[in-house]
Amino acid sequence: MNRRDRVEVLTEKDSFDEWDPGLAAIDILNFQGADETNTYKDKLVANREKTGEMEAFTGGSAYIGSHQVGFGVMDFRFLGASMGSVVGEKVTRLFERSTEERLPAVICCASGGARMQEGVFSLMQMAKTSGAVSRHNAAGLPYISILTHPTTGGVMASFATLSDVILAEPDALIGFAGPRVMKETTQSELPPGFQRSEFLLQRGLIDQVVHRGDLKDRLVHILDYMNVAA
Repeated sequence: MNRRDRVEVLTEKDSFDEWDPGLAAIDILNFQGADETNTYKDKLVANREKTGEMEAFTGGSAYIGSHQVGFGVMDFRFLGASMGSVVGEKVTRLFERSTEERLPAVICCASGGARMQEGVFSLMQMAKTSGAVSRHNAAGLPYISILTHPTTGGVMASFATLSDVILAEPDALIGFAGPRVMKETTQSELPPGFQRSEFLLQRGLIDQVVHRGDLKDRLVHILDYMNVAA
């Protein structure tokens, strides 16, 4: 499901107000592929044309039921929803503005991991987004994350799993490294369903597995329970 469909399904009609739509990545490292033709610049242009979006993350404010929230969505169609410097900046800004405006935060997460074309600038976003989540939490504001298929790498190891309530869609792949890497690293057979949302629910990482058709009602219920001011 693309980001605009998720906004439509999870928020009240015409309530979404996008923040920072013009932020866009640049090729700060002049990254080139092995054949020196498949450049990062080329990939950015191709993904912008394919999706009609500037980056892999879109955030803003919206209403879910009667609750105004800071709402963000990651879109796997854009470079595998990899987290580069602009994705990290937009996520950070969402939490900072939500903290300033006293809004709870809800983020639909998806990612293949760090954006390798940005090197250490990508890895830095794990700490930056985590710091923004921590400040939002210190202000006494709720944060709900929704893990979709797949949510992996640096996104999973940072803001995606730092929420007060972690929801996941059925059978979503969730983990830091993929099953093949884990199997080769540990030299052992992995249990059935390893790194799927139901497996992680049984082991306490996830609070609830919720079908996407039920997500909006569940979010309203949780926000009501958290006694968020309407």
